[in-house]
Amino acid sequence: MPTDCLFREDAYLQDCTARVVALTADGNIVLDRTVFYATSGGQPGDSGTMTSASGARIPISTAIYTDPAKTEIAHVPAPGSPPLSVGDEVVAAIDWEKRYARMRVHTALHLLSAALPYAVTGGSVGDGEGRLDFDIPDAGLDKETVTARLAEMVATGAAVSHRWISDAELEANPGLVKTMSVKPPMGSGRVRLIEIAGLDLQPCGGTHVRATAEIGAVRVTQIEKKGKQNRRVRLALA
Repeated sequence: MPTDCLFREDAYLQDCTARVVALTADGNIVLDRTVFYATSGGQPGDSGTMTSASGARIPISTAIYTDPAKTEIAHVPAPGSPPLSVGDEVVAAIDWEKRYARMRVHTALHLLSAALPYAVTGGSVGDGEGRLDFDIPDAGLDKETVTARLAEMVATGAAVSHRWISDAELEANPGLVKTMSVKPPMGSGRVRLIEIAGLDLQPCGGTHVRATAEIGAVRVTQIEKKGKQNRRVRLALA
């Protein structure tokens, strides 16, 4: 059954009460609702804990989608964790420090894609760092120049918000999609857009901060040549 993905509407929720609705063949836990982001779009799934009504504590190593349409999330418990049963009520809580750093990095990568207006061929969000791969025919990128541009964008304090559009609206506006390798999830009838006011607008299911100022100091750490027309740009939170 579809999981109510609370993080899509409020990335700042750190915990929630929920009910176990299924246990997968692998022993993973499916809840009716969750604050855990599931691995997708280059961003890792959240880790954290579940606490049962009896006080049993289950460490969660990550969260994953169980279906291609990304409607149901399974939480992966650490080996040897106390068992849960369908119907149990739990409090699900994420590792907030790790999540918030990923939110800052993910938002910084959106700024990077705006600073370098080329097609994106890949990317990933790490813990305090991240990278984007660009299709750039004639490279001439300078780390310090790009870092300075990112600093200017961060300093604007631009608001970061989301809204939903229909699949048909996205199909009518293909220019919104910057990523060549990762297409936004479609099929549910709607697509989530992330807007950084005055700077960027693109489909994304990830978690982000509310304003660019929250990113803080960020720097480009490396620019790698990965092919004739491919450049990998890495950044890190200072």
